[in-house]
Amino acid sequence: METIKPEILKEHARKASTFSHSPFSNYPVGAALLTEEGSIFRGCNIESSSYGLSVCAERNAIAAAVVNGHKKFKALAIYSNNGATPCGACRQVIWDICGDIPIYIFTKDGEFEQYRSKDLLPFPFDDSKLIKESDQ
Repeated sequence: METIKPEILKEHARKASTFSHSPFSNYPVGAALLTEEGSIFRGCNIESSSYGLSVCAERNAIAAAVVNGHKKFKALAIYSNNGATPCGACRQVIWDICGDIPIYIFTKDGEFEQYRSKDLLPFPFDDSKLIKESDQ
């Protein structure tokens, strides 16, 4: 199995952060999602004046990969000034779409932490909790 190179993902996430639309928070975030096939999809945060309609970098990267036909993922990198971890909504979407993958959190100073999806969302709600037709 090919080794994941966090520095390559960091550079993609950093580049994505430069496209951030964050006029309200002035807090650019970029994400880079590595597929099992080796493709990398980027996302940045896009803010709305109504705040609740803003979309995080992580979910934008996941959406870009899915809309291009990818369903299996190896790793996610997130880049911000101070190493912010994913919000709760992103943690749930990462779990639902990507499963238990490594997540690298990078700062502008080059520092990083590595987590796994299951560490960031230890008791996830997932399809195992849904009532299936056979259960009725």
